Amino acid sequence: MLLEQIKNPNDIKNIEEKDYEALAEEIRQFLIQSISVTGGHLGSNLGAVELTMALHLSLNLPEDKIIWDVGHQSYTHKLLTGRREGFNTLRQYQGLSGFPKRKESNCDAFDTGHSSTSVSAGLGLAKARDIQGEDNTIVSVIGDGSLTGGMAYEALNNAAKLETNFIVVLNDNNMSISENVGGVSKYLNNIRTADSYLGLKKGIYDALLGTRHGDNMVSGIRRAKNSVKHLVIPGMFFEDMGLTYLGPVDGHDIKGLLRVFKEAKRVKGAVLVHVITQKGKGFAPAEKHPARFHGAEPFEIETGLPSKPRNKANYTDIFSTVMCKLGQRDEKVVAITAAMPDGTGLKRFRNMYPDRFFDVGIAEEHAVTFAAGLAAGGLKPIVAIYSSFLQRAYDQILHDVCIQNLPVVFAIDRAGIVGSDGETHQGIFDLSFLSSIPGMTVCAPKNKWELSDMLKFAVNLEAPIAIRYPRGEAYDGLKEYREPIEYGKAEWIYREQDIALFAVGSMVKTAEAVYTSLKERGYNVSLINSRFVKPIDKDAVKEAARNHSIIVTMEENVASGGFGEKVLQYMQEEGLSCDFIPVTIPDAYVEHGNVELLKKEIGLDSESIVQTIIKRMEQI
Repeated sequence: MLLEQIKNPNDIKNIEEKDYEALAEEIRQFLIQSISVTGGHLGSNLGAVELTMALHLSLNLPEDKIIWDVGHQSYTHKLLTGRREGFNTLRQYQGLSGFPKRKESNCDAFDTGHSSTSVSAGLGLAKARDIQGEDNTIVSVIGDGSLTGGMAYEALNNAAKLETNFIVVLNDNNMSISENVGGVSKYLNNIRTADSYLGLKKGIYDALLGTRHGDNMVSGIRRAKNSVKHLVIPGMFFEDMGLTYLGPVDGHDIKGLLRVFKEAKRVKGAVLVHVITQKGKGFAPAEKHPARFHGAEPFEIETGLPSKPRNKANYTDIFSTVMCKLGQRDEKVVAITAAMPDGTGLKRFRNMYPDRFFDVGIAEEHAVTFAAGLAAGGLKPIVAIYSSFLQRAYDQILHDVCIQNLPVVFAIDRAGIVGSDGETHQGIFDLSFLSSIPGMTVCAPKNKWELSDMLKFAVNLEAPIAIRYPRGEAYDGLKEYREPIEYGKAEWIYREQDIALFAVGSMVKTAEAVYTSLKERGYNVSLINSRFVKPIDKDAVKEAARNHSIIVTMEENVASGGFGEKVLQYMQEEGLSCDFIPVTIPDAYVEHGNVELLKKEIGLDSESIVQTIIKRMEQI
């Protein structure tokens, strides 16, 4: 087995050229087999096998640096740097990360997880190299989906001034998570289909390279070909920015990739290598359904179907259904997503109301300000973005939405601990950063019915409001408790004494288990569904402080700036004498792993909370 020969960085250079295709096939089969068990990002990795091999053959790691944009396509890179044995722990607690991690290997040059960052990071590494008088090669690999993010263009604009070598590889598979949209996608499509240009170029170069002094003639032609490029490929966007453009090149042709990387390394400046790949290549289900296999759960290899089909609706499903109903009832309701119509549940809304659906690409900042413009124009925009990605639009939420008090609804999926994707994807900061903004209302539903009620409430609020809900199966308990939503008011589910549990959103389910356990031990317990994080229900806090020995707040958010901190501050301001226990995520980044295991590790599971409360009660 060829793959078994690769135990350390650069071992791929010991593989004979005639075996490259066989190695690529082994890598694909290994990835399919491994990810079918652990889950993970399959489609993007299958599409980048030959590209990664060519980079490793062209570079000397770890001295040379590869920065993977987003990083979910780095599995082959991990295999080629000797981490094959760790793949049985992929994305598991204390196991191999699904993204590049500097602390995992010195061949991982930069930690990534969000899109459009690789060119900025690579440019920084290139300048650090130059200042320190080094001569290693820096390569940033960015996908065409990530190229819809504005940060990439800020970096490319800056990179154009560089007078030393810096390589940007555009991995163009016409996909981000879902199909790409917008002008950049159309521009790249024009390049992909410029067969006359590609055929002419290849024919001339191949003929010349077979002659004496052919290398010099090819170099001369390349220096003089800009005018021809402008005629055949309208715009020549990248070269107009000041970058040298090479390509397009077949991203599954290792020999062709090696030739173009050799040429790219000779350029004294920033050079963009345009590589065409196929997402999901080599696995028919992933080729046919690339979005489904972007982040796949464990699956059956024969069919591509999930090994454990889910039986119950998740929160994204509930959001999807309610959105369609809202769209039917009110023609002013519009929906915005940042390249994730499938992931956020807006695909059905798009199909039903295509004129009121907007996929802006991987551009969260633009999504928010675009929504602000829609609201200023009299519509009712609902922006659906994962918690971790909404962080990128903080300034736009504050500056463009909240200062103007515009009625934009933020539907925040994947809030709280999401598990296997790790630090860059945990949605554990949104309660803090959103509730710090004046004019923003922040709430969270206890179950699937309350998510429906909150969306209906939010769309008619006529002010900025955020609703955060977790990944995974929608809780269907406590369905008999469905008081109408009143602005800023909590919902008392059980009203007793001794211990008052104030739970936020997903933690209500945990609080119910805590309530049951404490009752079995003879304690009197009140359970309050907080509903609103901003504003907090001050009357409910006052009542709880008067009639209970301890107030316990429970939230899936970091401690700093969260719900518990707000409750404690109010108690101190009012001089409310009552013991207080904040149950939060520590102010730290949460590693990848199973959600329930992670909750137990940080004390967010019901049994840990019960023990903390009992210990405090015994001290009173």
